[in-house]
Amino acid sequence: MNPLETPSFPSRLPRVGTTIFTVMSALAAEHKAINLGQGFPDFPCDRKLIAEVNEAMLANRNQYPPMIGIAELRNGISQKIQNLYGHHYDADTDITITAGGTQGILTTILACVSPGDEVIIIEPAYDSYRPAIELAGGKTIAIALQVTRDEHGQVASYEIPWEILAKAINTKTRLLIINTPHNPTGMVWGKTDLDRLAGLVRNTSTLILSDEVYEHMVYDGAQHHSVASHPELAARSFLISSFGKTYHVTGWKVGYVAAPSALTKEFRKVHQFNVFTVNTPMQYGLATYLADAEHYLNLPAFYQAKRDFFRAGLSKTKFTLLPTPGTYFQCADYSALDIPQAKFNEADFCKWLTTEIGVAAIPVSAFYEQATESGVIRFCFAKQDQTLSSALQRLEKI
Repeated sequence: MNPLETPSFPSRLPRVGTTIFTVMSALAAEHKAINLGQGFPDFPCDRKLIAEVNEAMLANRNQYPPMIGIAELRNGISQKIQNLYGHHYDADTDITITAGGTQGILTTILACVSPGDEVIIIEPAYDSYRPAIELAGGKTIAIALQVTRDEHGQVASYEIPWEILAKAINTKTRLLIINTPHNPTGMVWGKTDLDRLAGLVRNTSTLILSDEVYEHMVYDGAQHHSVASHPELAARSFLISSFGKTYHVTGWKVGYVAAPSALTKEFRKVHQFNVFTVNTPMQYGLATYLADAEHYLNLPAFYQAKRDFFRAGLSKTKFTLLPTPGTYFQCADYSALDIPQAKFNEADFCKWLTTEIGVAAIPVSAFYEQATESGVIRFCFAKQDQTLSSALQRLEKI
């Protein structure tokens, strides 16, 4: 062996490559396209929040905080969950501050999944779930949402396949991952859905990971139904949320995990050797900002206005719009467009849309392990009105 040659080793994630988000963002930059692909805002956060973080920095809040997060922020989260969902999580034993929602997901899976355990995910699914399961040595059991179509054959909605889900749960099922509001479809679980889920896991040892990072983006007067609002599910669930999504600061990577103390004890064993702790001044700034509930209570109206603006513009095109009761994503079926490209698969259509029309979107097929084509793509409307207007002008030309 050449002593200057870098040794090789077996990949822990041999099937993982460059994500579609990176590919489409690079393509958008290359062709100067409007990027409605990746899910983050192009508008600034509240200057008050920045001021709170700056004040914490100037007050020398710059050293390691407690491993579980500062008390002020954990207490604020506990009070918020109590107020919104009626469930009490002890700030000392049940709540941990994480480096974003994705770290909370990874740490949860590493903490409770052992080699050979089965983990159920519901596809289309956020792309970090499966690699995290593989790193833990678990086996992913993917259940696809049922696609319903209208009389013209276009996708109308997605529904939970309850019978298939029930059959997938067995003695090997360690964890079931749900995501509500759902990325990428925008689907929202209702109270009856949580009741039905509770019935499925009632006499099992299956744990729940509930990814609720879009909890404050539920529209049309509806409520977000958290696992925290369901005592039976709360007793076996890890609830994961994100300040990045709620306060327009995705780059800060601060979130939290709330779970019963027995689950949290195991979570923290992994957390302390994973990231150990999370950015100190950001925590102090968020703790102060969180004290004003209006900042998150007003979020549904803020994003619903953007959703309605974007949908009104898309309705002037031949895209078929799917319902968007939650998240800041709008899915659309392009198969009825009167152009040859309507026959493209989703990935190729998104590449064409980016390079030729100048608007980047994400193929929903990318959220499945095995590419599942339904002619649906995902736009992100967490953008300035001018950005959305410019994108709509281009899309209306199709």
